[in-house]
Parts: sequence; C-alpha cells; structure tokens
Amino acid sequence: MDYFNNKKAMAKQSMLLCCKVYISESRNKETLDSIERAARQDQETVIVNKFKDHEYNRVGYTLVSYVAHDSIGCPIYTPLHQSVVAMAEVAYEAINLELHCGAHPRLGVIDDIVCHPLARASLHEAAWLAKTIASDVGIRFQVPVYLYGAAHPTGKSLETIRRELGYYRPNFTGNKWAGWPHEPETTLAEKPNEGPETVSKTKGVVMIGARPWIATYNVPIMSVDFSAARRIALMVSARGGGLPTVQTLGLVHGEDTTEVACMLLEPNQIGADRVQKQVEMLAAEEGLDVDKGYFTDLSPEMIVDRYIKLISNNESP
Repeated sequence: MDYFNNKKAMAKQSMLLCCKVYISESRNKETLDSIERAARQDQETVIVNKFKDHEYNRVGYTLVSYVAHDSIGCPIYTPLHQSVVAMAEVAYEAINLELHCGAHPRLGVIDDIVCHPLARASLHEAAWLAKTIASDVGIRFQVPVYLYGAAHPTGKSLETIRRELGYYRPNFTGNKWAGWPHEPETTLAEKPNEGPETVSKTKGVVMIGARPWIATYNVPIMSVDFSAARRIALMVSARGGGLPTVQTLGLVHGEDTTEVACMLLEPNQIGADRVQKQVEMLAAEEGLDVDKGYFTDLSPEMIVDRYIKLISNNESP
C-alpha cells in the first residue's frame, strides 16, 4: 500500500506531457497490436486512451509520461520520446500509404503527432518534445516533417500547413482519400522543417506540433448528403463566420450518415454544447436530423486521473 501511495503521490507532483499520435490504420488488428506493444516497451509511458474509427481508417492514441529537467530547469528526458519513435518505426514498416483508403483526410502513414502540456508542465516543454521527436522521425525514417504551433519557429498553425499541402482535397470517389493524394508528384509544394524534401508515396509526410489543449468533438448528421455536411461544417467554423476558435470538416461516415468533425481550440470558451446546438440549427434549415455528438478523447483532468491510476498499477487500457 505504501508503494502504491508513493507512486500515486509522485505522479500527482510530476510535470506531465501528453502525446496524441494519429495513424492511418484502424482495420488491421495485428498492426495495431504491434504499434501498441512498441508504445508499452517503456512502462513509464502509458496509453491512456485509444480511439479508432473504421470508416475513417484512422486511430488516435493518447500517451502520457513525465518530463525530467537538468539543473537549470531545461527539459532533457521523457519516456514519451522513444515510445513515440518506436510506434513510428512499427507503423512505417507495417502500413503502406499507397494501399490505404479512408473517409478522413491524411497525408501520411502517421498523419499527426501533437504534444500538450499537462499538470505542471509548460508549452515550452511540449514544444521541446515535439521538436525532438520530429528530428528523429525525419532523419531515421526519411519522412518529411512539418512543425506547427509552439514547435514551429514562427508558430505556424496546423490548418495553414494542411491547406498549403492540399490536405483537405479528397482524391477518391469525391469524398475519400486513397494512396498518396498528389500522385504522381513527389516533390513537396512547401519545404519541410525536418527530413527529405521529396516524399515516399508509401510513407507520406507527417505533421508534428505542440499546442495548448484542444478538444475533438464529432456530430453525426443522419444523411448521406456530403455537400450539405460540408456546407454545415463551414458555417459552424470560425473560417466560415461561425463559432470563434472552432475548426470543422464535413465528412462521409458510413453508408447512411455524414459527420461534422470539430476541433475546439479553446474548449473552455466555446464548448461542445455550443457546437451541438449550432449544427442542429443549421441541419434543421437543410431539413436534416442530427444525432448527439461525441468526444474522441478524454478531458485533460480525466487523462491525468487515468494516468495516475494506470501508472500506479503498471497497466494500460
């Protein structure tokens, strides 16, 4: 009992970092199992959440661990670094982007790695981790890496980089993404921050960044009208004159529904309830029904609580 309480107390006092790793695969259980085994090689890294979507053919892992500092307070080590690189190694070996197809945009086998500060950690430490991972991924796996947010020299946003690279344009049946979307082009429109300036069509590119906490919330629309879903998504978003600090995508999701996938950049200011009501109102104007939305991850408080529980028991979900 003393050992358990000591570990729990240490976890509560630690500076914690969170990495969310989004990988372009959800249908091959053997591949996902291998990726998860790689993440668990270091027991000080904990997978606190996993969200996979069959239609999007995409999985998101939420990993948490501590960050250690040198004598002057600079971050020098976190188990997350090698855990994420180990996951990347398995993913790049097991997944071929040319054979991938899904209803969610992506430009690489690993689409996005985002680092968040938790508990007593700072955005500076999250940015350090993002840049450390980016350097390894770019050099070791020869994958072009685009930094964003606090990890980018000028704070360039993820959305801006994605638009520059044509991330949001489907290239298959008008509403899906298949293979390397810019076939046959392998020279990149924008120079990456790490890695080569040409792309392997089997691996693609990866975005790696650091930012304050965001929430991801998806609202199902009971219709297959893709154009309507995109119109509603645009009108909900800040870009379309809708809710401030909300970014959206209108996506196909299965045979009989579409979905407004939302990123809430300041969830304490503009939360899921506001988004839900806005989607419902706009869908009603189109004569469409809406289902209750859902989060794809836990809140920061829930993540810290789950991390404390799991690290105390040396287990992951």
